[in-house]
Amino acid sequence: MSNKMGTVTRFGIAVTALVASNGVGAFTCSSAVDGLTSTNARSRSNRSTFLSVTMQPGLEDMLADDAEEEPEEYILSPNEIDAEAVESVSEPGPSPSFLHASALSSIRSQWARGENDSGSPEYQIAGMTERISYLTGHMKANPKDFSTRRGLLALVNKRRRLLNYLFEQDQAKYSEIVGALGIRHKAPGRVMSRDEQYGQFNSKKKK
Repeated sequence: MSNKMGTVTRFGIAVTALVASNGVGAFTCSSAVDGLTSTNARSRSNRSTFLSVTMQPGLEDMLADDAEEEPEEYILSPNEIDAEAVESVSEPGPSPSFLHASALSSIRSQWARGENDSGSPEYQIAGMTERISYLTGHMKANPKDFSTRRGLLALVNKRRRLLNYLFEQDQAKYSEIVGALGIRHKAPGRVMSRDEQYGQFNSKKKK
């Protein structure tokens, strides 16, 4: 039993000395061995002291220069900021779709036969002409928009059929709307009979 107590005492003294040499605060452990309390008390008094830190000459001046505030010449006054903001913001103009809708409504009301007219040939031809003009400008800016190209061709063919119908019904109105809107359209001719169409050719076969 005495050998074990001696081993514990020597181990505690070695640990205390190691802790004191590394500058770390000593610790206490619960033990019935005498001598540990006095050893821990001595280790507390042997704590290492911190060394004083000195700055390199000129370093304090550099830090002081960095801490100085920026000159006021780079800061704009509130009046100057408001003036620059007003100059940079331009007034937004109407969008192309809004202009197209306004032009479409205006030209339809111009060629409508009455207030409630929405199906006369003149009303439809005028609206289609405005739509064709708008889509043509779109195709110039977007030549690979094939779905719009297909819709544009269908709209041109539909307007051509309406112009043919209007020519058959009222040639005066047809001439008026074609001239006013600048539509290039060839008026349909009278259907020729077989003899009129092929009579000028010799029907005799060569032997």
